Amino acid sequence: MEQLTAEFGGAGQIGVGVGPVLEKFIDVSRIVVLRGGGLGDLIFAIPAMASLKAAYPGSTITLLGTPVHKALLGALTSPVDEVVVLPFAEGVRPGEEDPDELDRFFAEMRGRNFDLAVQLHGGGRYSNPFLLRLGARHTVGTRTADAASLERTIPYLYYQHEPLRALEVAGFAGAFPVDLEARLSPADGGAPHEAGDGDAGQPLVVIHPGATDPRRRWPADKFAELAASCAADGSRVVIVGDSSEQDLAEGIARRAASTAVRSLAGALDMAGLVAVLAEAAVVVANDSGPRHLAQALGVPTVGVFWAGNVINAGALGRSLHRVHASWVTACPTCGIDVTQVGWTAPRCVHDDSVVAGIGVPEVYEDVRSLTATQVAKQDA
Repeated sequence: MEQLTAEFGGAGQIGVGVGPVLEKFIDVSRIVVLRGGGLGDLIFAIPAMASLKAAYPGSTITLLGTPVHKALLGALTSPVDEVVVLPFAEGVRPGEEDPDELDRFFAEMRGRNFDLAVQLHGGGRYSNPFLLRLGARHTVGTRTADAASLERTIPYLYYQHEPLRALEVAGFAGAFPVDLEARLSPADGGAPHEAGDGDAGQPLVVIHPGATDPRRRWPADKFAELAASCAADGSRVVIVGDSSEQDLAEGIARRAASTAVRSLAGALDMAGLVAVLAEAAVVVANDSGPRHLAQALGVPTVGVFWAGNVINAGALGRSLHRVHASWVTACPTCGIDVTQVGWTAPRCVHDDSVVAGIGVPEVYEDVRSLTATQVAKQDA
């Protein structure tokens, strides 16, 4: 009980959400949330921010995020009122630090007199000291054993579903869950995007073949085979990605050898990506930001995952979201145990795909099934 009291910061437990839901703080109207990283990292934090917004009606939420977060939320409706782009800081936003810029940033943030600061950015070794420099009246977040403590903290253990982890943190700020997974919609309804050639009445299959970690990428030749099969069935197929994935996407389109398959990689801004994903009947992707975004937009997805990433980032339901998991536990080249992940585990130099063993037929069958379901709904 002493350990629980220490972790809870002495606050009384008043209910249960994902974890304990503690007493709300008094007079909270200005909330700041720290969550850097990519698209997926932001989307994992959306349910927690929605719950904070509901727990503290009339409050404003400022997200300390990255440029891609600012661009995405500018194209969506969300619980976030403002995005402030983080300065470069070790363990928070990678890049060359400028001490003067950091000092200016923290001075400005302290001047905003935040009532509550919420850390959703990892184990806290770097992010907790960063959060404390904001000067908020109350602080909540996760922490590893070597991280600075906040007013209320929960233990950070790597293998936990990320949106549920964030909701558990929000619970320590007195917020009950509103949704377990992100729900987003294009701002002002969003403008339609002509995503592919051919009959607009044909179902659209969107493919994202990239992933930040190359070990999470399904082989390009398998994506090409899948794209060709979808095109042969009468679907329009569009391959998306950022400019760094343009060669990958265009190579897949060439190998698919169909006029119904085209690449838009590198050609879409964030609003364009949102519009294309929202138009899709199905999105097929690795464990990546566009897949998580598609799910948040309510679009059916078929995901290719390493089993460990299913624990952290897989969709909770299976009616609209199918998951194909690889159970590889060792690097195919050197044999190192790849289940030992996180900030302290060694990472071998090899980038061999750990999801290469997942077959095209079973992925295609889920795409075909979900596409048929969506077409039937539209015709009903």
